[in-house]
Amino acid sequence: MAGRDSGFSAKQRRQVVLAAVGNYRRAMRNFAGMSNLDVWYARADVSAVRARVEAQVGARRRKLLAKGMAKAQGRTSVQELGKLTGVVDGRPRILADPPLIVPLANLLPEQLEGGAETTLAVLVSRYERTLEYSRQMLLRQYQLADIARKVVGVGSVGTRCWIALMFGRDDSDPLFLQVKEAQPSVLSNFAGASTFTNQGERVVAGQRLMQAASDIFLGWQRVTGLDNKARDFYFRQLRDWKLSIEISELAPPGMRIYGEMCGWTLARAHARSGDRIAIGAYLGGKDVFDQAIADFAVAYAEQNEADYKELKAARKDGRIIAETDV
Repeated sequence: MAGRDSGFSAKQRRQVVLAAVGNYRRAMRNFAGMSNLDVWYARADVSAVRARVEAQVGARRRKLLAKGMAKAQGRTSVQELGKLTGVVDGRPRILADPPLIVPLANLLPEQLEGGAETTLAVLVSRYERTLEYSRQMLLRQYQLADIARKVVGVGSVGTRCWIALMFGRDDSDPLFLQVKEAQPSVLSNFAGASTFTNQGERVVAGQRLMQAASDIFLGWQRVTGLDNKARDFYFRQLRDWKLSIEISELAPPGMRIYGEMCGWTLARAHARSGDRIAIGAYLGGKDVFDQAIADFAVAYAEQNEADYKELKAARKDGRIIAETDV
């Protein structure tokens, strides 16, 4: 949806942003008065949030919400097995779907014969050491079956990403791991170098710190590629009940509630990882901060839509070549 017209007026957009940022500010000031343990154990009540959203939307959108939650619970490695794999020479393998997914065997057939597959197995074994002991024991029950390159999303353009297929007791017990390249933070030029020498470990540490329930297979590793360059990566499950709301389906009232939920979640992450008292004091009790962020957000949205229109016009005129529906 990036760049496209949301259908909201500037006033409605502003109301959504104010709801999100206002709830962030109020939540942060609330966290500032809580004990360390209370902050750490704070959780969003999904049932209460769902009830609020359903009270504000019609039957069609309530049905979509229920469908989305059910879909999230079905986002597991078993589901991905049917979507991403097939039997090749009697063995389950990741199927090619270029340019989105390309198996390693298609990319580097000669290197596989030279032992690259064994090197990958060693890589996974080394990654195992970055997990908690109980999760190491779980991972040891799986064996690497295949690996493929995967195109990443917009936020990770230019970085490397792989998916690894593993099996446990049999072919009906799969585990898909995603291996994503981790580069230095864009803030490092301003805030100084990270205390972590491995950028994958930095990402994992940040996720574990800020998320109430992190992926149990979060880990990291440094790899020297075929070009003899060392790169840092972090590991996670490809699917583990992740839920993403279709915001294009939300009317302004539902969107405001969704924004409030996002604001509270971000406040909890900042309260766990930063100085919640200093942040709460900086934000204050008035809405000055809220209004400033709303000004920026509305202007940014308008600029984003203008850029998207220009991109479509350039494609139509033949100034650029773009492939759609990939």
